[in-house]
Amino acid sequence: MKTDLIHNMIDTFEAHAQETENGVEFWLARDLQHLLGYSEWRNFTAVVSKAKTACEVSDHAITDHFVDVNKMVDLGSGGQREVEEIMLTRYACYLIAQNGDPRKSEIAFAQTYFAIQTRRAELIEQRLLEAERVSARKKLTQTEKELSQVIYEQTGGNKNFGIIRSKGDQALFGKTTQAMKSHWKVAANRPLADFAPTIILKAKDFATEITIFNAKEQQMGSAAAISNEHITNNEAVRNTLLERGIRPETLPPAEDVKKVERRLASEQKKTLKNPDGLDG
Repeated sequence: MKTDLIHNMIDTFEAHAQETENGVEFWLARDLQHLLGYSEWRNFTAVVSKAKTACEVSDHAITDHFVDVNKMVDLGSGGQREVEEIMLTRYACYLIAQNGDPRKSEIAFAQTYFAIQTRRAELIEQRLLEAERVSARKKLTQTEKELSQVIYEQTGGNKNFGIIRSKGDQALFGKTTQAMKSHWKVAANRPLADFAPTIILKAKDFATEITIFNAKEQQMGSAAAISNEHITNNEAVRNTLLERGIRPETLPPAEDVKKVERRLASEQKKTLKNPDGLDG
C-alpha cells in the first residue's frame, strides 16, 4: 500500500472513535462494518459473534468490550426507525479484524494495523522500562556522589568511600562486589551498578539516602561510623527484599546500562526524524 493510502485508512478509523461520558473510547459496529468492507449487517454480525467467542476464550468479559445498544436511523421517507447497534472497545475492534475475511483488503489492513499497534505498545512499554532503569542509574550516581561529599565534609577525607560502598554491596547481596562482578560477568573496570536491574539500583539508592540522612542528622565524624550505618541500612533493605521473595544475589544481570542509554538516544533521534515510523 502507498503510504498516503495507509495514513488515510488510519485517519478514517481513528476519526470514528467516540468517547462515553466517562472518557471510555469506543467505535460503533455499524461504522466499523463499512470500514472493514462488509455491506451486509448479518454477515458482519457473524464476525462479531466469532470475536465475542475469542474475547471469552481470552478470559475477558464480553460485556466489557461489546455493549449492545439501540439507535434511531433516518428513513428515506423522512421517518425514523430503531436498529440494533454495538459499542466496541479498541480491543473488540482488534478481535473483529482478526476474525474477519482476510481476502478483504480492509480486513488485511486492519489486521496489520492492530498488529503494529500491539507491537508499538510493547516497544513503548519496553522503552519506558529502559528509560526508568537509566534514570535510576543516574539517580544512584548522584546519591553516591552526595555520600562521598558527606564523608569528606564530616571526616576530613573521602578516601574510604569506595570501601564503604563495597561494604554496602556485601550487606545487600550477601557477597562481595568482586564476587557479584564475577557472578554477573562484569569487567573489573566497570561499576557493578551498570549491570544491576532497576530494583537493585533503587534498593542501593534508598539505602544510600538513609545513610546520608543519618550521617548528617547524627553528625557522624568517622568513616567507621558512616560505614556501620551504611552496612545496617543495606542489611535492612536486603531483609525487606527477602521478605518479598526477592534475593538480590540470584537476580540475573541487566544489559549494560551504557548500551541502553545509547540505544534510547538513537531511537529518540529516529523518532524525531520519522514520528510515524512509516517510510514515504
